Amino acid sequence: MTSYTPGNAKIAFIGLGIMGAPMARNLVKAGYDVTAYNRDASKSEAFGKDGGDKASAASSIAAAVQDADVVITMVPASPQVEEVILHDDGVLDHLKPGGLVIDMSSITPQTSIQVAEAAKAKGIKALDAPVSGGEAGAVEGVLSIMVGGEQEAFDAARPVFDALGKTVVLCGPHGAGQTVKAANQLIVAVNIEAVAEAVVFLEKSGVELSTALDVLNGGLAGSTVLTRKKDSILAGNFQPGFKIDLHHKDMGIVTDAARAVGAAVPAGALVAQLVAALREQGDGGLDHSALVRGVQRLSGGTPPTA
Repeated sequence: MTSYTPGNAKIAFIGLGIMGAPMARNLVKAGYDVTAYNRDASKSEAFGKDGGDKASAASSIAAAVQDADVVITMVPASPQVEEVILHDDGVLDHLKPGGLVIDMSSITPQTSIQVAEAAKAKGIKALDAPVSGGEAGAVEGVLSIMVGGEQEAFDAARPVFDALGKTVVLCGPHGAGQTVKAANQLIVAVNIEAVAEAVVFLEKSGVELSTALDVLNGGLAGSTVLTRKKDSILAGNFQPGFKIDLHHKDMGIVTDAARAVGAAVPAGALVAQLVAALREQGDGGLDHSALVRGVQRLSGGTPPTA
């Protein structure tokens, strides 16, 4: 396969949410011609208006995909991936044979396998390539990208991935990227919950919180989660970089996939319940670091209005 470099590849980007919009803009910055489609037309129109000569907006999936060499999808969950790629008038009905579909959403491994099989039947390559790094990583172009699929397609897509991320790894066959992403979400959720519990413990003990978190982050308790979330937690700012609603969806993927292979995830199962409870308490639209609000409630407090 020819390498998909800015000089020889046009990209269609579908899904301009918190993660998708900055990712699409980074592809334009790298020199790619990018046509974007979003169900909310105002987002694709803004992308086309602000992105310069190499950015354009499409009014439909068909219009976005018809001249593309590569299609990237970044949508919330498996049902949306199926709708956008597999259903009538979706990506596979309009992408030319020999093209490449890269789904960067976080979905079930089985859905990624279904997409790959359907694409193969039409002479189209597919990769599952979920990401980690949150909104900040998307904006900065330093995402971790976990890829499932064939080596040839991965090698051809590498320039595209390099415009979006810093750590790019082929994890195995179709679905493997999603499996690794599920493990990532397990680690992140448990880590955030541990940070949240530590924060409330420190607060109720009367310790100066900012100083305590700084010293903790300098030792073995340090983590990317603590580095990226510390300031917003201290400020009580839970503007979403990654919503509780989406992490709730991902924890469902984790627990289902673990059950399917016979892996015990007791800490993950507990945190999945805490995420679900926080969502039921009305905090689903907040950043996943808002898990601290759930711990505050369990500890007898009433979190400030978000």
